[in-house]
Amino acid sequence: MRRRLLQILVPALVAAGAAGAAEELVDGIAAQVGTDIVLVSEVMLASQVMVNQMKIAGAPESEIAKVRASALEELIESHLLARVVKQSELVASDADIDKAIEGIAKENGLTVEQLQASVTSHEITYKEYREQIKREIERRKVVQTMIASKVDLQEDDLKRLYAEQYAKQPAGGETVHVRQILVVFGPETGREQPEACRIAAEAEARIRQGTPFEAVAREISAVAPMDGGDIGWIHRDSMAPWMKEALAPLQAGGVTGVIELPFGCGLMQLVERREWIPVSYEAARPVLEQQAFEEKVSAEYRTWMDQLRANSYIERRGYFADAAKLGAGSLGGEPEGETPTEGTGTP
Repeated sequence: MRRRLLQILVPALVAAGAAGAAEELVDGIAAQVGTDIVLVSEVMLASQVMVNQMKIAGAPESEIAKVRASALEELIESHLLARVVKQSELVASDADIDKAIEGIAKENGLTVEQLQASVTSHEITYKEYREQIKREIERRKVVQTMIASKVDLQEDDLKRLYAEQYAKQPAGGETVHVRQILVVFGPETGREQPEACRIAAEAEARIRQGTPFEAVAREISAVAPMDGGDIGWIHRDSMAPWMKEALAPLQAGGVTGVIELPFGCGLMQLVERREWIPVSYEAARPVLEQQAFEEKVSAEYRTWMDQLRANSYIERRGYFADAAKLGAGSLGGEPEGETPTEGTGTP
């Protein structure tokens, strides 16, 4: 869970950091949530990286408006949760945050100092990172206190998941544990193929000179950097031909040469090979129980949040009021001003 938390939060924070320099914002009020306000600049910062990518791809303004509207809804939800957290006395303490960060660092094979350096290298402050961790802890406290107790797992839930995930599993064969380093190129990266392959070649040289594969992956890989490039176990039958060919001659611990792909250059490490043993229902049951529980908690959470929204005063303004209503229509222009629209609920 902690590893996933780091993977989820770091890209979000990177996006926020990168957006800060993207464009000069004309501020205003995007929405009012109870007595709180959400600024246009907050929405723009939260959505800017995705918006920039969409503009490069030539996306219409109607689609960009939907992305901004989605970012606003996430910010509205954050304000609603913050109110519940305060009212229910579920605020995360500094000790809670410290413990979570220590756990994240340990799960990723880092010291707290190394984790802090990794976070700040992505153009965000450690204070911002701690604030994101705080909000995630508080959200989990709300879920556990108000929602998880309502979840009732049935045997049919587990059997359904088992059928979905394991009905087509191989009867035998070989599976391999793989790490990967991938350096992507293309317009969105500002990097051409020769540069990507040069970086990958330098990485290969460092690894062959003794630097751990996972350490290099954490520095440069676009694939699972926080996990040291670990992409887990893959059955041979599900591999792409190029991957089969590259891994075929390797023994445990072996590393491929630089592999050129249509979207990037990289290399792989074969950690281990083993025979595939089909997963039985009983063996899968603990994982299935956790998955089924998370599914039901997620559904209950959405129902609870919808009720919280319905009972709260929420007023989206101007551009964002129109964006929230977007279906097949389209919008022109950028968000600006503070034209009020009808709200919901009561203040």
